[in-house]
Amino acid sequence: MNKDQVKGRVDEAKGKVKEATGVILDDKGMEMKGNIQKNVGKARKAMVILRRGLRKTNKTSTATKQQPDTLKFF
Repeated sequence: MNKDQVKGRVDEAKGKVKEATGVILDDKGMEMKGNIQKNVGKARKAMVILRRGLRKTNKTSTATKQQPDTLKFF
């Protein structure tokens, strides 16, 4: 687990707590901010997963890519 993934999980947890606090206190602003923070944390976690997938795909595609011996124009 890398730094961005940890930050994403922490943001998601903070957002859930803030959202629940807003519901309990009937504070719509806090509830909305918590929801936003929770979703930002989820997005950050998803970006890490996407980045890993792209790196893995890029490594396999460059390893199998073959360069042509000569350039053919016709």
